[in-house]
Amino acid sequence: MSDATSPSKENREPDDRRRRSADALPEKWVRTPPIDIFETEDGLVLRADLPGVTLENLELQVQDNRLTLFGRVETVVPEGASLLHQEYQVGDYLRSFILSDDVDHDRISAKLNDGVLEVVLPKIPRSQPRKIQIQTDRPS
Repeated sequence: MSDATSPSKENREPDDRRRRSADALPEKWVRTPPIDIFETEDGLVLRADLPGVTLENLELQVQDNRLTLFGRVETVVPEGASLLHQEYQVGDYLRSFILSDDVDHDRISAKLNDGVLEVVLPKIPRSQPRKIQIQTDRPS
């Protein structure tokens, strides 16, 4: 008997060819995640598509005006089970950006929801014009 989980010889051959070609590829991939960047009045919003990345496997850091995003997708095999077939790609995501001097590094925030990372990059507030009182050393 044959079904999708136990391939017969007839439907296993194409899978074997795919597996052989996939064996030539690296076990883990480093991918560049797709990114959307929006500008708002208050700063920039960056959205990165990171399917399969969990909060525990995600790192975001700023150093020397460089924002670096690193995420890892790992295979999770249930306890007592063994992996028979895998099409879901595991590996790493890596992306880096040079930030302008207008970004307030201390107020950068990020959240991950449903595989989408949203990073808010606030602008440094511009100083507001103010009137400066002029004084004199002469008595009035």
